[in-house]
Amino acid sequence: MIFKREGYSKQELLNLYEQILRPRMIEEKMLILLRQGRISKWFSGIGQEAVSVGAVNAIEQEEYILPMHRNLGVFTGRNIPYSRLFAQFQGKLSGFTKGRDRSFHFGTKEFNIVGMISHLGPQMALADGIALADKLKESKKATLVFTGDGASSEGDFHEALNVAAVWDLPVIFVIENNGYGLSTPSEQQFRFKNFVDKGPGYGIKAVKVDGNNLLEVHSTIKQLAEEIRKDPKPVIVECMTFRMRGHEEASGTKYVPKALMEEWAKKDPVENYESFLKKEKILTAKAEKEIRAKIKADIEEGLELAYAEELPPATQMEIDDMHAPFLQEVIEPKTDAISEKRFVDAISDGLKQSMERFDNLVLMGQDIADYGGVFKITDGFLDQFGSGRVRNTPLCESAIIGTGLGLCINGYKAMVEMQFADFVTCGFNQIINNLAKSHYRWGQNADVVVRMPTGAGVGAGPFHSQSNEAWFFHTPGLKIVYPSNPRDAKGLLAAAIEDPNPYLFFEHKVMYRSVMENIPDDYYTVEVGKAAIAQEGEDISIITYGMGVHWAKELAATSEASIEIIDLRTLLPWDKEAVEATVKKTNKVIVLHEDTLTGGIGAEIAAWIGENCFQNLDAPVARVGSLDTAVPFGKHLEENFLPKQRLVEKLNDLINY
Repeated sequence: MIFKREGYSKQELLNLYEQILRPRMIEEKMLILLRQGRISKWFSGIGQEAVSVGAVNAIEQEEYILPMHRNLGVFTGRNIPYSRLFAQFQGKLSGFTKGRDRSFHFGTKEFNIVGMISHLGPQMALADGIALADKLKESKKATLVFTGDGASSEGDFHEALNVAAVWDLPVIFVIENNGYGLSTPSEQQFRFKNFVDKGPGYGIKAVKVDGNNLLEVHSTIKQLAEEIRKDPKPVIVECMTFRMRGHEEASGTKYVPKALMEEWAKKDPVENYESFLKKEKILTAKAEKEIRAKIKADIEEGLELAYAEELPPATQMEIDDMHAPFLQEVIEPKTDAISEKRFVDAISDGLKQSMERFDNLVLMGQDIADYGGVFKITDGFLDQFGSGRVRNTPLCESAIIGTGLGLCINGYKAMVEMQFADFVTCGFNQIINNLAKSHYRWGQNADVVVRMPTGAGVGAGPFHSQSNEAWFFHTPGLKIVYPSNPRDAKGLLAAAIEDPNPYLFFEHKVMYRSVMENIPDDYYTVEVGKAAIAQEGEDISIITYGMGVHWAKELAATSEASIEIIDLRTLLPWDKEAVEATVKKTNKVIVLHEDTLTGGIGAEIAAWIGENCFQNLDAPVARVGSLDTAVPFGKHLEENFLPKQRLVEKLNDLINY
C-alpha cells in the first residue's frame, strides 16, 4: 500500500492516525461488551475504517454526511461525546434516539449527520434533498452519502443517482464495495465489474480508490468536494474495501474463503497507516502509547457516564415524540372577499398562497411545472415562482419523497404531488419508515405534504382509482386529511403546509370540477383534527368523509328519516368528541367510506364507538364501503363496486331495526 504524504503536514498525518485509531479501539471494546451482554447488537466496520475516517475529515464540519452500518468513524470524526454515543448503543435516554433505535440508526442535526434506516438505499434520496436545499440557497456546500455494494441492488440507488444527475446536485455518493451483501458475494448481486462503470450511464463523474488507503480516500474526496462546491454536480466514489467480521456479529464469516480473508488482512487500514507513519518517523513509540492511552481513557469515561444513566418512565414521552411540537392557530381571512371556486381551484389557490407565504416551500412532482400537472393545479406556478421551487421530477416516487425529507432537514418545506394516489406504492417505504418515524427516532421533523388525487367514479380502472387512505391510517407519525368541499380543501391544505409534520392530503378526482362554492379569496386555515357537521339530524348519524359526504347528502334529501352527517375531514387524528356527540344524539350510526369495506377506516371508528359509546346505541353500528375487489374499469361494474346502493339498503335496515 503506497501512501502519498505530499500536501500533509506532520500534525495532519498524526491527527488522521488518531482519527482512524478511535473507531478501531471503540469497536474492540464493543465486541467485549457484546460478549458480556452489555450491548445487544453490533455491526462491525473493522477493515473499512479508512473510508469513514477519510471521508468525514475531507468535508467541512457544517456539511451533511449520511453514514451507514460500518461508519463509526463518521461519528467519532464529528467529535460526538462518547457518553452520548455509548448511551445510544445501550438504549439510554441521552442517546440520539432516546433508546428507540439501535447502533448506527440515528442522526443528529447538531453534528450534521443523518442516520440510516434498515432499508439502506432510501437515505441516498435524503442526500439529494439536502444538496438541493444547499443549491437553492447558493451555499456552495457538498453533501456526502454512503451506500454499499449490496444496497446498490435496490431501486432507490438508481432513483437517487438519476435525480442527482438530472438536477446537478452537489452530492458525493460513496460506495463501500466490500464484496458482500451480508453473505451474498458481488457476482450474485450484479454483473458489472466496478461501480465506476455506472457513472457514464448516469452522466456522472466516477472515480475508484483503494478504500483501505486512508490518505487516498481523504485526498480524493477532499478534492472532489472542492470541485462540486464551485460547480455543483454529483460524483461517485467507489471505495474498494473489505469487512473482516460478519455483517453483524451473530452472522460470522464462515461463508468467506479463507484465502480471501488472509489477503485482505494484509491490507488492514489501521496497521498499514501506522506502519507508514513509523517508517516515515512521524509516529514514535512514545506518541503511539500516549494516543492509545488517551483514547482508552476517553472510552472508559464515556462508558462510565452511559452506564450510570437511569431509564426514565416512557409512555407519555413516547406518544408525545411521534410528532414535532406544533400548536395550530387557525387563521381567519383578512377580508370578506369571496369567490365561487371549484374544488380544484380551491386547492390551487391554497397551494399558491402557501407558496407566497413560505418562500422556503418547494413543490415537486411529475409534470407539475410547464404542464401544470395532469389536473392543472399548478398551472402558471412556474412563471410565478420559478423552476427552483416548482420542479418537474423523473418518475421516481421514492426518491422524490425522500428528497422532500432531505429538503426539510436543510431548512425547507416540501410538497410532493402523486400524479395519482395509486402511485404512492412506489414511495411507500419513504412515507412509512422515513417521514412517519424520523421525529420519533431522532427528533427530525418531516415537513412534507404528499398530495394524493384519489378515488373512483371516473372509469379509470384499478390503477388510477383506489382509495388507499387506510394504508396509512395505521401508521403513527403521519397526519391524514381528506376534505369534501372547496372551503375545507383550501384551508386544510394551507394548515397542512404550516404544520412541520408529515401529511397525506387526499383530493377526490370526481370533486375537482363538479363541486363548487363561494370561499374566501384570502389566505386562511381550517382546524386540523376537527370534524364538521355537514347536516343536522335527529334519527340516524352517517359518519363519513370525502365523496361519502355527498352520497350521504343525496340520500338524506330523499329519506323520510332525519339524518345527521358528520364530515370527519381529518382522518388522522380523527375527532372522537364529534363522533361521541352524534352517537349520543341519534343513537343509530352508519360509518361510510368509499374504500373497500374490510380493514377500512370505518372498522376502527365502529370499534371505538362499540367500546366507548355502547350504552348510547339503539342498534349495532353499521359499516358501508365498496366491494372487497379491485376497482373495475367498466361503468356498470364501477357503479356496482361503489357503496351508494348499499348505503340505501343499510339505512333502511337501521331505520327498521
